[in-house]
Amino acid sequence: MDLLKNYGLTERFVNEASMYEGFTLARVIAQYKGMYKIITADGEKLAQISGKLRHETTELAKFPAVGDFVMVQYEPRDEQAMIHHILSRKSVFLRTAVGVSEQAQVVASNIDLVFICMSMNKNFNLSRLERYLSIAWDSGAKPVIVLTKADLCEHVSELVQEVEKVSCYTEMISTSLEEDNVAKFGPYLKEGVTAAFIGSSGVGKSTLINQLLGQSVLETNDIGRKDKGKHTTTGREMFPCPLGGVVIDTPGMRELGAQSVDLSKTFSDLEELASQCRFSDCEHVHEPGCAIQKALSEGLIDQRRLDSYMKLKHEASYEGLNSKQIENQKLERMFKNVGGMKNFRKLTKDKRI
Repeated sequence: MDLLKNYGLTERFVNEASMYEGFTLARVIAQYKGMYKIITADGEKLAQISGKLRHETTELAKFPAVGDFVMVQYEPRDEQAMIHHILSRKSVFLRTAVGVSEQAQVVASNIDLVFICMSMNKNFNLSRLERYLSIAWDSGAKPVIVLTKADLCEHVSELVQEVEKVSCYTEMISTSLEEDNVAKFGPYLKEGVTAAFIGSSGVGKSTLINQLLGQSVLETNDIGRKDKGKHTTTGREMFPCPLGGVVIDTPGMRELGAQSVDLSKTFSDLEELASQCRFSDCEHVHEPGCAIQKALSEGLIDQRRLDSYMKLKHEASYEGLNSKQIENQKLERMFKNVGGMKNFRKLTKDKRI
């Protein structure tokens, strides 16, 4: 078990694993197309899921993912193992699956920390940061903001202040390409801790992880045209960190569809205002007694932040709905002022008569 402890094994999973006699505990440390890399007490192995598990799994998010603790079977001489069970997840970072309608995709599971990386050059985007924070808080892990490439920014203090205004006191680290950033992560990476690095393409996640690991394990590229980083990571992979715990590198995400979000922390100010609106189902557009619109007119909040809040709020309300239900919900919102889509159709029918 000592080897597994280097990969974040805790008593919680040891106890749950004891319920599965005849199987061996492992952790998924990399994911490929149709194949996984796992770590066991005997070392690394390739693995695939059993036919029974594949048949019983109907949702993409319920397949094994990097960070999962799994129960496997293999013989000592086998090069491959078979995954039969996934132990219960204590946290999971989800995104809308690319190219798979209405399905969630697991970016990383059983994580304690989410390092949200955003560069301080042309990648800087507060609305994107709010999106990452809302999904991270919902995951069950603790988010930490990592502002990268400070040496490429002429107004570092101003950008830090902007981030502080929207981060709801989330802890923050500032890094530079010209310095050794390892010590800055020391307070976070300890034995038993699993941390995922998440952010857009080219923000410097792989460069940071290479620094933390003390070797160039991950491929990196120089900054491309127009001050943009080049995407290099194509899969998810976990590495033991000399500081303690393990780190997960994830592919850069140009878009992060929100399957489920927690707005209570990222937008605590707007959530508090929303509770003061006259109507409980206020859409915060032009309803009478809207506390959010009042605050907007008084300059207490800005339009960008409100737009970001409303977009995430509406996006998250579609969770669990099929495409027809999502379309109906959009139409109901569009025609709310005339009593909904059904009443709108009645009104238009009456006019025709």
